[in-house]
Amino acid sequence: MKFGKLPDISNVDFTLPSDRPETGRLLNNQKKKEQKPSLYVGCTGWGMKEWIGKVYQKGTKPADFLFHYSRQFSTVELNATHYGTPSLDTIKKWRDAVPKEDFVFCPKILQRISHSNDLGMGNEWLDQFCSAILGMEKSLGCCFMQLPPYFKRERLSVLERFLEQFPKEIPLAVEVRHESWFNNNEHFTALFDLLEAQGISSVITDVAGRRDVLHQRLTTGTAMLRWVGNGLHTTDYARIDAWVLRLKEWFEQGLEKAYIFLHEPDNLLAPEICVYFVEQVNSILDLNLEVPDLSGRAKQSTTGQMSLF
Repeated sequence: MKFGKLPDISNVDFTLPSDRPETGRLLNNQKKKEQKPSLYVGCTGWGMKEWIGKVYQKGTKPADFLFHYSRQFSTVELNATHYGTPSLDTIKKWRDAVPKEDFVFCPKILQRISHSNDLGMGNEWLDQFCSAILGMEKSLGCCFMQLPPYFKRERLSVLERFLEQFPKEIPLAVEVRHESWFNNNEHFTALFDLLEAQGISSVITDVAGRRDVLHQRLTTGTAMLRWVGNGLHTTDYARIDAWVLRLKEWFEQGLEKAYIFLHEPDNLLAPEICVYFVEQVNSILDLNLEVPDLSGRAKQSTTGQMSLF
C-alpha cells in the first residue's frame, strides 16, 4: 500500500493515539452477546510467488496458493474485487478452495463504484457487485469501501445516499482519506456519526505518513484495521505491541469482532509481522490463535481458532 508511505520515518511519532470518547461510549453500550468475540488476521491477497518456501512449500502451484494461504491465516483483504466484479464461478472457486469453515474474505468494493461521482448509484454496478459477493455465503466477512483521496467532506450527502441504498445483509466498513474529514472536528463528527447511525464500521489506517487517519473512532461493534509497516523496522514491533494492548481494552469493553490486515512493503514481509502479531495476541490476550508456519513445510492442521476468551 503506497498511501501514506514515507522514504524516511526517523521523525515520525508512532504513538498510538487515545480513543475518541465516542468509541468508549459505543463499546460500553454494546449489547453483550452470548457468543464470544472474534479476531481475524490476514494479509493483502494470496498470489505472492515470493512466499514460496515460507507460506507455501516449494513446488506449490499458484492455483493452490489460496488453499494453503487459508490454512495459515483467518482472513484476506481481497483487492481483486476492487478492479473487477468476479463471476459467480470465480466466487465459488475461491469459496471451495478454502478448507477452514471459519476463514472469511473481506472484499474491497469495486473501484468504478467507490471512485465514481455518484458512487455507482446511477447504474447497475452496485447491484451486480453485491450479488456476486453474496455468493461467498458463510465465507463473507466484512466488505469495505476505500474512498479516493479526492473524496472531500462536501460529498457527505452522496455517501449518505449510498449507505442508505447499500444492502443491509452485507457488513460494510468505510475508509476515507481526504484531509478535510480530519482537520475539522465538525466535519469529522458528521462523518462518523453518520457511519454509526447507518450501522457501518469505520476503517482505521495506521501508516507513517498520515497519522490523522489513525482516528480511533469506532462506529460499530466491529473494528477493521489496515496496518502498514516499514520493512520490519524496530518501530513495527513497538506499534504492534501497542495495538495488541488496545485491542485487549476494546474487547474487554465490548468489541465483538476485529479484522486486522497487516501490510509490509510490496507485501513481501507481511507474513513475518503476522507471526509476531499472533504471538503477541496469544500471549497478552491469553488466546490460542494458530501461529502461521513460515518454515515452508506442508501444514497438517486445517482448523483455526479465532474466538476470544
